[in-house]
Amino acid sequence: MTTVAEAAETVPERHYTHHEERGVTPHRSNPVVIHRELTTLDVHEGMNVVEFGTGSGYSGALLSQLVGPSGQVTSLDIDAYLARWAAVIHQGRGVRNVECHDSDGTAGFASRVPYDRMVAWCTPPLLPRAWVDQMVDGGIIVAPLPIAAVPNMTVVAKIVVREGQPEVESVATGGYIEATTSPKGDLDLPGRWVDWENRVPGPSWISIAWRGEDDHLRTGARTALDRLLKNAHTEPYGQGIDWPSWRTFAATRGDHRLTMAGLTPDMWAIGHTTTTTAAVIQQDGTILADAPDSPSLTVLRGWLTQWEEVGRPAPATYIPTLVRTGDSWDLRLSR
Repeated sequence: MTTVAEAAETVPERHYTHHEERGVTPHRSNPVVIHRELTTLDVHEGMNVVEFGTGSGYSGALLSQLVGPSGQVTSLDIDAYLARWAAVIHQGRGVRNVECHDSDGTAGFASRVPYDRMVAWCTPPLLPRAWVDQMVDGGIIVAPLPIAAVPNMTVVAKIVVREGQPEVESVATGGYIEATTSPKGDLDLPGRWVDWENRVPGPSWISIAWRGEDDHLRTGARTALDRLLKNAHTEPYGQGIDWPSWRTFAATRGDHRLTMAGLTPDMWAIGHTTTTTAAVIQQDGTILADAPDSPSLTVLRGWLTQWEEVGRPAPATYIPTLVRTGDSWDLRLSR
């Protein structure tokens, strides 16, 4: 059996991510994380594997090594440019057991079922029924799933399908780009659940879990974002932020006023907003609020106090549960 480490020794990562003809591919994940997910996937020689999110093609090349000449890999991407280039690069390296298709992976890929293993490098809004239906009994799915209805609140779940039902075996820190129905150009903006976006004078966005209460002009979302951007009260959070732990804890509060925002490029913020108040804490530990006595700031401080009191739990320490929602499953964490 070939290990992921052994496969990585034979696959030239930069040949895929920085190909001399295609150029640099921004649609790629940290190779260390790719290796982790594929180790969790537990791929054996001769297996039939599908991946959602072709990206540069690097992960597909690793899977090719893991399944060996008697196995097969199906790689799907919503972006035809990525799928076609990956296919060409595989062909050039003599890889013959990987097929790349431009397709919406959230619908699965019925042409090559059933699958022994399935891995996703993009985040669906829910665990799709099609994924579960297309697995063999005892098959394993490794995929990022949301734990709240705002962007970037995800964990990577290892799911075992038994008798047609998915069971979460474990969760780990992590997440990937949201799955979208068309190719995504702006990788800095979430692909789903953005309730208001500003592009001038600089890029910023906000996602409010209470979007169902907002009006058609998105007045609540616009106003909340403005409160955090203009003349906001700021204060430092002296204890520092363990972001994976904090965002998981915030998601499990189950508060419909939960809010995620990007006030500056490459800086996420999590907090609480209403139609009249707003408060968030950024990844650098800066707290912003509409006022020093903001009710939302009081809520946020309470969440942070509770988080500290329970010892900043790691995502892997939560109890995962899949809740049936129509034809799909919603992932929820509890302690």
